[in-house]
Amino acid sequence: MTKLTTSFRNRHIGPNDQDTVQMLRVIGVSSLNELIDKVVPSDIRINDLPNIPEALSEYEYLNLIKSIAQKNKLYKSYIGQGYYNTITPPVILRNLFENPGWYTQYTPYQAEIAQGRLESLLNFQTMVCDLTGLEIANASLLDEGTAAAEAMTLLYHAQNGKRKSFFVSAAVFPQTIEVLETRAKPLEIELIVGNEFDIKLTDRFFGALLQNPDSEGQLQDYTEWIAKAHQQNVHVVLATDLLALALIKTPGEMQADIAV
Repeated sequence: MTKLTTSFRNRHIGPNDQDTVQMLRVIGVSSLNELIDKVVPSDIRINDLPNIPEALSEYEYLNLIKSIAQKNKLYKSYIGQGYYNTITPPVILRNLFENPGWYTQYTPYQAEIAQGRLESLLNFQTMVCDLTGLEIANASLLDEGTAAAEAMTLLYHAQNGKRKSFFVSAAVFPQTIEVLETRAKPLEIELIVGNEFDIKLTDRFFGALLQNPDSEGQLQDYTEWIAKAHQQNVHVVLATDLLALALIKTPGEMQADIAV
């Protein structure tokens, strides 16, 4: 190997040609191509490389993607079901989303970025507790469907699998129900989907999932419904929207056991 120097370039750029030749000699091959032939299975290798253009500078790349973005046409969104247009205040953009303290050049295990991540997660958990009215918040799951499935399995394992049925309101977002169906199958959980005001909860159910606001945009006060569920020792998960909770009755106020 070449002798290390104190120059920045030599310490941060990979091995030169002489280093490469010496390393190949040590492992017993004559070239990088021979090394690849021995290491990478032939059936997964791509022989014809794609026609990749020359690399752009950061300035050129930003201009390119800006010109592409300007071709987009903006329309009103009526999808609903968890996809709502919202306004992000500039103070949140500047101090949270665009704060370089959260995304420095350091690797994740280094204190400089770990400290920022921990602080950001603590901010998130504090906000979630305030908005949901619950005592504990995790930090956090990827999406609402995943969170609902985790809530279901948490309640299932908490009662040691003695009860096998889980009720889901038909007004829950369809993408959430699909995730629940996938996660319920290997655990042999019986998923019952229906109208929450028609279902009769019995000792076969270990939990239930409600949505507020629901897939049709309706708001409900589920306080009495949850109280009746608790009489049957059925725990209730309430899927909700964090921004909506700034105005409506919270899961904690309705005595829900889990919010997602």
